[in-house]
Amino acid sequence: MAAEHTHEHAAEHATMTKGKIWQVFFYLLGITALEFFIALYLIPKGMVSHGIGNFAYIVLTLVKAFYIVAYFMHLKFEKFALKTGIVVSLIFIVYFIILMLTEGSYMYLHMN
Repeated sequence: MAAEHTHEHAAEHATMTKGKIWQVFFYLLGITALEFFIALYLIPKGMVSHGIGNFAYIVLTLVKAFYIVAYFMHLKFEKFALKTGIVVSLIFIVYFIILMLTEGSYMYLHMN
């Protein structure tokens, strides 16, 4: 029974071929090049404001994080329950960080 499960799990990971690894690598390279283009060309020349540039960095970084976690950490090949648990935990962590930053700035502003 355990051997069948191991073989089934290995078969799921067999879809990660060298070609797919290179494809994901070039996606990540393209996204990084786009980030450098925004940082070195668009923002300094005033074509994009800092707020829009920061928003673009955040979105592009999240896309890169998705590709890294999904393909190189093999989360794409895991069961739905594990994926859901990780995503829900991440959402709560980000939510709590935002709450702490909000409360911290509130306390700082009212103490001065």
